[in-house]
This record gives sequence, structure tokens and C-alpha cells, in this order.
Amino acid sequence: MEVLLTYFLVVNITVFILAGYDKYQARKNKQRIPENTLFFLEAIGGTAGLLLAMLSFKHKTSKSSFIIKFSFIFLIQVLIVVLLAWYKHSVKH
Repeated sequence: MEVLLTYFLVVNITVFILAGYDKYQARKNKQRIPENTLFFLEAIGGTAGLLLAMLSFKHKTSKSSFIIKFSFIFLIQVLIVVLLAWYKHSVKH
């Protein structure tokens, strides 16, 4: 369990830093972090970190295509958790 928590902490800190760096680069009109990189990190467990970065840095919050993709990944994660919980519950009974 400790390894899993460490993993999620590292992924969330990483995506938070990268999203903040991307915002910094956007202000300077320099090379950006690809959105697919941010979405990949969200998909592997960095949803909270990316959401916190979006709110903290006001980054990508007005880009509807980004919000839709972010929300889609989040909903898939919620669905997976619900299905796993349902499966675990049904196996016990």
C-alpha cells in the first residue's frame, strides 16, 4: 500500500510541476509541454495533480477541448473504480 501511495504522490507532483512549467512556457511563448503528456500522466493516476495545477495556475481552464478530454479521462477512472468495487463486492458474496 505504501508503494502505491508513493507512486500516486510522485505522479501527481510530476504532472503538477509540468502543468505549471507549461503555463510558464506559454507566457514566454516558448516550447510547450504536449497536451498528450499531461493527459497520459492524468490517465496513470495524476488526475488530482493536474486538476490542482489547472486551478492554481488558471491553466487550460478556458480551453474547452482540454476540459472535455480531462473530464473524459476522469470519468473513465471513476468507472474503473466503481466496477472494481462492484466486482470485489460480488466476489465476496
